[in-house]
Order: sequence, then structure tokens, then C-alpha cells
Amino acid sequence: MIITGDDPEYIAFVKARLRDQFLMTDLGPLRYFLGIEVSSTSDGFYISQEKYIQDLLARAALGDERTVETPMKLNVKLRPTDGDPLPDPTRYRHLVESLVYLAVTRLDISYPVHILSQFVSAPTTVHYSHLLCVLRYLRGTITRRLFFPSSSSLQLQCYSDATWASDPTDRRSLSACCVFLGGSLVAWKTKKQVAVSRSSVEAELWAMALLIAEVTWLRWLLADFGVSVMTPTPLLSDSTCAISIARDLVKHELTKHIGVDDFYTRAQV
Repeated sequence: MIITGDDPEYIAFVKARLRDQFLMTDLGPLRYFLGIEVSSTSDGFYISQEKYIQDLLARAALGDERTVETPMKLNVKLRPTDGDPLPDPTRYRHLVESLVYLAVTRLDISYPVHILSQFVSAPTTVHYSHLLCVLRYLRGTITRRLFFPSSSSLQLQCYSDATWASDPTDRRSLSACCVFLGGSLVAWKTKKQVAVSRSSVEAELWAMALLIAEVTWLRWLLADFGVSVMTPTPLLSDSTCAISIARDLVKHELTKHIGVDDFYTRAQV
């Protein structure tokens, strides 16, 4: 259990009441929790999973000490039929499951983990080779951490992107987004869209709608914490067409096929 707050006296009161009702041990300031390491300085907090990665590499038992610069090569298109089926997919599944949890603090592997997790039912030798590439990347970047500065502002800023028709099997697009609270990265997501987009603009608008729903929830959460969220949240996208459609009511006649996401995005704007 993690108890957090800005009132040390009340935290001490809560812990005393818990000790009265339950058999518990106070482990002191937060340093390690469910594989996540937390270290604090006067400047802020660092969060990492270095020990978790070490244990993962030990279980993977890689036969060499090589490292790579990126977790997945650019423009890789994996298919279910690539390579030969693995005789025992259990190892692949366990490693991918571990990587999914590791993505809690390592957003740099979010995309390749999303791709590799699509083949856990019937992985092949090609899929496994790309999995090893992610592990070698982690070996070379094991000390990377997330930093949450204590002096950061409490204003949200978010980024949205999409890769149109990037899945070679069903031609569905991928939505990707990340959200900053001041200088702290607090949320990120890579998700395959639920239907095929007939244009890159449609894919970008779906990605924007996904992000807007996330930001709306975060604004409510900040309000519950007593943080003022009166100013608009900037949403940055590299699609000028999607931005103009979201802003301009006149263009909706040209975008009826996109559906409700266009109207939801424009309503939030």
C-alpha cells in the first residue's frame, strides 16, 4: 500500500489507525513497489524499472552481450505468416507479458510491444527475433528513468499522431498520444484503431478523439485533486488537414464519412 499526500501529520494518523486494525509494517519512504523503483531528490522524483529489466534479461538468457540503438527497425511490417511457428510459444508469451508491464515506465518500447503482443497466440521465429531486438535495446538503455520535477507547472499539454493503414494484415491505423503535466510525462498510449480509415485525415482525427477523451478524464482528475484547470489544454498534431477540420464547421460536409469522432473533437475544441 502506498500512502501519499502533502500533510505529514495526517499521513501519520492514517498509518496509526491502520496499525490498530491490521498487522502491518511501515517500510518508510517509497523506494520500491511492484517492480518500480522510486528515488527522490530536491529537484523531483525519478521512476525506473532497472531491477525488473535485469531480472527479465536473466530469464531471457540471451546468448550474447550485444546491444542495439532502437527497439525496432523503421517501417517494419510484421505479419502472422512471417517465419516458421515456434515449437513452444510459452517463452515468447512470458517475455511479451513482462514487456507489457515494463512499458509502465518505458514509453520508448510502447510501439514495438504493441506490435509484438498481437502475435502471442501463434508467434513465429521472425516475431521472436524482433522480441530479442527489444531485449537487446533494453540491455543498452537499462539506466533510463522518468523524471518528475517538483517545480513543474500543473498545466496539461498533449501530442497526437497516427500511422495510416500501417497494419499489413487488416490495414487498420495506429493511434499514438502522450500527455505532459508541465514538464512531466504522465500518460502515453499506442492503440490500433477499431476500423479501417479511408484517409490519413480520418486516422488522425480518430487519434485526436482518443487523446481528447484521455485529456478530458485527466482534467476531471486534476479538478478532484483541487488543481485549477481553467485554461484550455493545447493539443498538438502534425496533420494540418485534421486540425482545420476540427476547427472549421464549414468543412463537415466533406467529412461525413468520418463519423462522430470529428464532431466530438470539434465539440471539445
